[in-house]
Order: sequence, then structure tokens, then C-alpha cells
Amino acid sequence: MINVALPKGRLGEKVYGMFAAAGYECPSILENNRRLIFENPASGVRYFWVKPSDVAIYVERGAADVGVAGKDILLEYRPDVYELLDLNIGRCRMAVAAKVGFHDDVEKTLRVATKFTRIAREYYAGLGRDIDIIHLNGSIELAPILGLSDVIVDIVETGKTLLENNLEPVETIVPISARLIANKASFKFNSGRIETIAEGLKGQIKYD
Repeated sequence: MINVALPKGRLGEKVYGMFAAAGYECPSILENNRRLIFENPASGVRYFWVKPSDVAIYVERGAADVGVAGKDILLEYRPDVYELLDLNIGRCRMAVAAKVGFHDDVEKTLRVATKFTRIAREYYAGLGRDIDIIHLNGSIELAPILGLSDVIVDIVETGKTLLENNLEPVETIVPISARLIANKASFKFNSGRIETIAEGLKGQIKYD
């Protein structure tokens, strides 16, 4: 069987829908129960739900052959996996945001609050900008409001939360979407089956 790590939540449900439409359905996954692993021998797949930020770990370590992770996770943690396909769902962007009307004084060190420290550091290094990273795990928007930071680097979907807190996106760093990833050893030994799954999913991708 091919082990598939699915991200919990709405994104994972969309991903499973794509797998099912591609011929890899597993009816038991839709039942209201507390099971963690779901398999369909006829389809040759075994699914399990994991925290979205953990999908890449399961795939990298070989507990899953394939999985679906956001591009933000792949950029931030750089797991040693193959990125096979952009599924074009879960779309958003990694952006710099600040209080409305903020002006960046380049003579001063820029204070940047984020949980995506690698992405932020590499982005500003590319600009040659001197920064002070403030690592936060949640409620990143509070940092500039309370004067903890000058800007934040975070995922922006609609920008509504920013607007409601008198913040605005000022720069886009990179677009984000869900990606199909594969364990390198699994791909080596099961390349045919994994490529077939990828081709099936490719047929389910919707473009605007």
C-alpha cells in the first residue's frame, strides 16, 4: 500500500476529494469515528490525518510515502523530500505587513515578528536589509499594534484580519499553495505507482 499523509482540516478534506476523484477513494475516512488510519486495499492506499505542519516530517522520515503540505512549510523547514505537484488549492501568500501608513527607516534595524524565521531572514538578506527577528508562535498581528515589532511576516489569505486591526500588506514574498510531496526512498522503489497517483491528481487540478 501507498501511505498518504493528509493535513487535518478543510484543506485535507479538499485533498482527499482530489484523491477520491482520481480513483483512490476510501469510504471509511468519511465516517464519523476516532480512527486514525484508513485504508482501502482495492485502491492500494492507506490514509492518515496529521497536523498540517507535521505532514512533511512524516513524509521525510518515511512513515508516509506521499503527503500534501503547504509551500510555506517546505520553504521554512526545507524537508528532504521531492516536491511533485502544485495542487493549486489552499492558495494564499507569504507577505510583509505593517501598520497602515508605516514608513521603513532604512537607517534603523527593522524589527520583524514572525513564526517563519527562515523565510523572513532569507527574504531580507536578499534585500540587504538589517533586521531583528522576533519569533512568535501565534497572534502575530499583535506585535506591530503593541510596538513589539515594526512589521510582521505571515500568511495572508484575504487580508481581512489585517484590515480589521489597522494593518496592511506592504510586500508579497512568495505565493503559497498545497504541494504533493514524496519520500525520496519511496519514490525510488515505487516511482511507477507514485507517478500514477500524481498523474491522477493532476487531472483534478482546477485553474482559474
